[in-house]
Amino acid sequence: MIGVSKLYCGTVEPSDLLRYGRESKNLPSHLLQFSEDKKPVIVWNITKACNLKCVHCYASAISEPAPDELTKNEAVSLVESLTDYGVPVILFSGGEPLLHPHLLELVGLAVTRGARAVLSTNGILLDREKALKLKDLGLSYVGISLDGLDEAHDRMRRQKGAFKAALKAIVTAREAGLKVGLRLTLTKSNKDDIEDIFKLLVSEGIPRICFYHLVDQGNNPSLPSEALSLAETRAAVDLIAKKTRELHENGLAMEVLTVDNQSDGPYLYLKLLEEGRIKEANAVMELLKLNGGASSGKGIAAISWNGLVHPDQFWRSVVLGSIREKSFKEIWHDPKNRLLMALKNKYTHLKGRCQVCRFLKVCGGGLRARADHFTGDPWAPDPACYLSDEEIGLASGQANGKMAG
Repeated sequence: MIGVSKLYCGTVEPSDLLRYGRESKNLPSHLLQFSEDKKPVIVWNITKACNLKCVHCYASAISEPAPDELTKNEAVSLVESLTDYGVPVILFSGGEPLLHPHLLELVGLAVTRGARAVLSTNGILLDREKALKLKDLGLSYVGISLDGLDEAHDRMRRQKGAFKAALKAIVTAREAGLKVGLRLTLTKSNKDDIEDIFKLLVSEGIPRICFYHLVDQGNNPSLPSEALSLAETRAAVDLIAKKTRELHENGLAMEVLTVDNQSDGPYLYLKLLEEGRIKEANAVMELLKLNGGASSGKGIAAISWNGLVHPDQFWRSVVLGSIREKSFKEIWHDPKNRLLMALKNKYTHLKGRCQVCRFLKVCGGGLRARADHFTGDPWAPDPACYLSDEEIGLASGQANGKMAG
C-alpha cells in the first residue's frame, strides 16, 4: 500500500512516527503501514457467497455460502485468537461480507477486544439500519468498491444498476457517521475514468480512495484483456499523482493510496527528484524504508471462509495452514514452513531484476503471488514492475549500490 497523498504531497513526515513509537497498537490507522512490529493486517474472506459475479473477483465467489465455511463458534474463536495475538486490523471481506449471518456480532467482538474492524463491500446491501449498527459497534472504516463510472462499473460487476447502488451506499454510510472510502481496481475499462473519479470524490465529499492494481488471480478468462500494460500503468500513476496534488493544493486533504504494486513508491521518489524537490524526495525515501515494501507473509495475511491461511488474499494457491488445526499464531510463526520463513526475510531469495535494483529494500520485490502466477517461480521479478532498466540502473550507479536519501 503506497500513500500517494502521504508521500507525494507530504502529508506525513518521518518525524510523525516518533510521536507514537512504531508499535502497531499505538499507531493511528493512517500510519499503520509504518509499524515496526508488523503484526499482520488480516483480510478475512468471511464468506464465499456474493450477490454479484465480478469479472475480476480474486476469491472466485459464488451465489451461496461454501459448504465448508466456518461455523459461528469457529468464527468467534478465530476473532478471539487473532485479537489475543494482537493483530491491529481485521478486514471483513468476501464474497460479500454483508451476506454473512453473524457479521455484526463478529465486528463487535473484534472491536471490543481491541482490533480495528474494517469492511470491504460492494455496497448493494448496505442499508441505513446496517450502517447505523456498524457505526454503533465501532467499525473503523467501510470501503465501497467502484470499478469506474456508470456502465463501466456495471460491466465489471455484471449487474445493471450496481453503480447507482454503490453511490447510494456511500451516502448511506456517510449519513450514519461511518468513515467511508472508495476501492477501485485499475483496468482498461476504467483507466479513462480516473479524472472523473477524482471529481466524484470532491462532489460527494469522499475522504479516501484506494486504487488497486489488478492482480490476475480469478478464474475468468477475460481478465488478461482488462490488465493494463506497463506503459498504461505508469500513465495511470502519473495521473493519480497529478490529481492528488491538485486536491491538496486546493485545500482538499483527501487520502489517496495505491495498492498491490510496490513500484509506485520508488516511482514517486523519482518523480520528486525530477521535479527538483530534493528535501521532499529524501523524506519519501525515509518513509519507504520504514514501510519496507511488499508485506505478504509478514505484514498482511488472508484467511479464507473455511479457515485456510494464506500469505495474502491473492495467493490462494499457497496454504500455510488451517485454523481448524492450529491457532493463527502457530501457523504464522511455524519455523518448518520454508516459504513463509523466506517471505519474512525475502531479500536473499529474490531473483533477476530485483537483485540488481537499488530499490529492493523499499519495494520488497513486489507481489509474489503475481510473480508465481505468471512465471511459476515465487521469487521471480514481479511482471507488473514498470520501472525501466535504465531507471534502476542509473539509480544504482549513482549511489554505488547504496540507497540515496
